[in-house]
Amino acid sequence: MSPIAVEGPELNLGTSGTYVLLARPKIDPNQPGVIVAAREAGVSPEEFAGPGDVWTLMYDAEGEGDGFELPGARDTEADAFAEQLQQALAAAEPFTVEAGNFLRLDARPAGADWKVTAHVTPPEGEEDGPAARTLDLGALPAAELLAGLERFRRDLA
Repeated sequence: MSPIAVEGPELNLGTSGTYVLLARPKIDPNQPGVIVAAREAGVSPEEFAGPGDVWTLMYDAEGEGDGFELPGARDTEADAFAEQLQQALAAAEPFTVEAGNFLRLDARPAGADWKVTAHVTPPEGEEDGPAARTLDLGALPAAELLAGLERFRRDLA
């Protein structure tokens, strides 16, 4: 099967081995890979692609990852979180920022980097869903964090 391209705004914090990803994935139902996958799943390509307006939070810590949807989350809330994070980074002081009740970031400066810890809490009612997790995202370069936030906010606009 051909790969399926996913678009939409996403904020990836961490490394390739340990990260949190806040995203609003959008899949074009006209992609050949989507059409084939939908046919195999017995649904329409539009149903397989989904609405493209539901935010998700995914995370991974050295191969132990999971994620969940955030129904009702809006672009304005994601932008407000990114703006808070930008302002906190600019202040160059230890900080905590929250995205609703599902993601909290604690960070402190470490030279040109930021030591970041993410606290992920799935929505209530997810009995068989993922458990709350604390992930040490490591030392993240300040310049890369700020560039990622700028890109994310531009994609939201």
